[in-house]
Amino acid sequence: MANVIGILGGSGVYDIDGLSNTSWERIDTPFGAPSDELLFGDLDGQRMVFLPRHGRGHRVPPSEINFKANIAALKQAGVTDLISVSAVGSLREHLRPGMFVIVDQFVDRTFARSKSFFGTGLVAHVSMAHPVCNRLGDHLEEAARAAGIEVARGGTYLVMEGPQFSTLAESELYRNWNCDVIGMTNMPEAKLAREAEMCYATVAMVTDYDCWHPQHDDVTVEAIVGVLLANADKARSLVRHVAPTAGGDPAAGGCACRSALEHALITAPAARDPELVERLSGIAGRVLGNG
Repeated sequence: MANVIGILGGSGVYDIDGLSNTSWERIDTPFGAPSDELLFGDLDGQRMVFLPRHGRGHRVPPSEINFKANIAALKQAGVTDLISVSAVGSLREHLRPGMFVIVDQFVDRTFARSKSFFGTGLVAHVSMAHPVCNRLGDHLEEAARAAGIEVARGGTYLVMEGPQFSTLAESELYRNWNCDVIGMTNMPEAKLAREAEMCYATVAMVTDYDCWHPQHDDVTVEAIVGVLLANADKARSLVRHVAPTAGGDPAAGGCACRSALEHALITAPAARDPELVERLSGIAGRVLGNG
């Protein structure tokens, strides 16, 4: 099976440069409508699918994103390798605004979001010990360095509910937990991508220091927007560099991410809800036998 690269664009990233044969297409899912239509195209022969996480024009706040529909739509579109591009605040002095962080861990502090495709009538438990695809992370690191982007490999992303930013006490708490960056969107996104057996990796784009920093109050909205726009340009450059290497990776087919459901289903076949089984055909059809 050919690799298809999906891009989930965060704040500031609402399109992808350089695509040919492009078309915006609506995809309906059993879980509702995704944030926007999906942009299909080719980048130097590599099939790409792009979805703006907040919708074009940034219409959808973090807590109201239909994460299940977004992941289901990308899965239905044939995406095998999903790159999440996300704006974050930094909890560490050395992770400066303008840097990219290829994170490898998450702390999920969200509480108002549905976090699994599965439920009563069909129970499944996937491993999240290593929540991102290391293979895809390698490609992203190589591409970032080739594009001249200052990048840090590894780090923990604290996912907060939002839409308000942290209090100072919360920011200091997260620093004491050894978290490195903070944002509002990568959970339950990463969990759902794992259930959908897609390789998933995050590029966290630092826009500012969180409120813990002594000079935080000196940072203006204008300065943050300037970093956001510069990061978006760098993100598009990163995508151009990563597409051929990740898309052409011969090891991708054997990646463990793509068999995450192999031993995850707990409910006995005779006890499974037929309607839920049908609803999950696009996500778990490989192991349910109805895909």
